[in-house]
Amino acid sequence: MRALLVEDKEYIRKGLLHLLQSIETDVEVIGECGSVKDAVVVANTCKPQLVFLDINLSDGTGFDFLDQTEHLDFKVIFITAYEEYAIKALKIGAVDYLLKPVDIEELKLALAKVRTLPVKEQKQQLKTAKQIWYQNDSTLVLSLSDSFQVIDLQELLYCESDKGYTSFHLANGKKYIASKPLKEYEEHLEKVNFTRPHQSFMVNLKFIDKYDRSGTIHLKDGKKIPVSSRKKEAFLTTFLKYNGL
Repeated sequence: MRALLVEDKEYIRKGLLHLLQSIETDVEVIGECGSVKDAVVVANTCKPQLVFLDINLSDGTGFDFLDQTEHLDFKVIFITAYEEYAIKALKIGAVDYLLKPVDIEELKLALAKVRTLPVKEQKQQLKTAKQIWYQNDSTLVLSLSDSFQVIDLQELLYCESDKGYTSFHLANGKKYIASKPLKEYEEHLEKVNFTRPHQSFMVNLKFIDKYDRSGTIHLKDGKKIPVSSRKKEAFLTTFLKYNGL
């Protein structure tokens, strides 16, 4: 495989090149680049079959490079320092990555996996990873049993937790179930006017029709959500503040 190394730190590039040369492999390094701009030019000229790609480059990100070379067909192995958000994006996208400094055994495993992965399939994985990387507060990407689903949080009525799973109920009647507990989404949802009035529920404040003093939230679609006694005071404070009271 003709390979391109895209990494803005020269010593990382040289170290990776040394590792590739020290193992029995059919990988031939045809170029090294330290920026998005240079990498795009070299990729278009040399048509690599494999790109070792750093996420954070001197003039942009690895995803910027992928956007500008989407017409080309090559496989990707990311190289990254340990950054929680970057690793989350790559794991959810199921994209292979190597942590700096690169370990030779991890390199062998990544090469073995990428050889058997169709380019078309990996392009979809990269698309998912990119969505997670650029995810803003208005959307949430759910990892479902058979797909990755982008949720518009402005259309999300409420979430319900049950035995380690979380169901997401949308205003259009659609429902999605993710195999993660509600606490995994709580921090993100609280940023966009969601409140947790009960251990099993998070509710979009914009869809609350009324709250009755018996401890029940009535949503605009007719759904009733309980408010636990220990969360009642915090919920009322949040609810009244949201409504300017």
